[in-house]
Amino acid sequence: MNILTVTGYKGGVAKSTTAVHLATYFSDLGKTVLVDGDANRTALNWASRGSLPFRVADERQAVRLVSGADYVVIDTPARPHSDDLSELAKGCDLLVLPTTPDVVSLQPMLETARDLGDANYRALLVIVPPYPSREGELMHTDLIKEGVPVFKAMIRRTVGFPKAALAGVPIRNLTDKSALAAWGDYQAVGDEIMELWR
Repeated sequence: MNILTVTGYKGGVAKSTTAVHLATYFSDLGKTVLVDGDANRTALNWASRGSLPFRVADERQAVRLVSGADYVVIDTPARPHSDDLSELAKGCDLLVLPTTPDVVSLQPMLETARDLGDANYRALLVIVPPYPSREGELMHTDLIKEGVPVFKAMIRRTVGFPKAALAGVPIRNLTDKSALAAWGDYQAVGDEIMELWR
């Protein structure tokens, strides 16, 4: 069983969206369970509005439901304390930290990286503005310069994610071109994760 935990040091960084879409990626590879540990219950609400290709469980049911799963994705509450971050990292195979590409997010991300030390984690740039903006590329470069492990792939900003959440489906189920491109972003992240786990 591979366990991936998605957490964030602030709200509004596409944490639950990332958990849902990485679980969608893994569901094509094996039995996948998404454990919704966020007080907002975003993933559970998403699932209740439509159909996701994996099981979503409240963290209180998780012990029973993860048995036999190939992949477990855990969506945690936002703003964990540094002690909680270390424990989260110890309890999974990879900790994913979504972050937006802006100056306000850089310092908290660097502080989080310091708290995590040599734990197995990766920063993921999300809600990246489209070209010609270079914010994603610049933040990516800044994180690498500071020694923060970061995914090569970035998740571009699109109106498809709220539409998918409202419909209760992954963004790949939508038919417009920008939605398919955004799904391609998450596929690229999933491919990077599988390379890390090989």
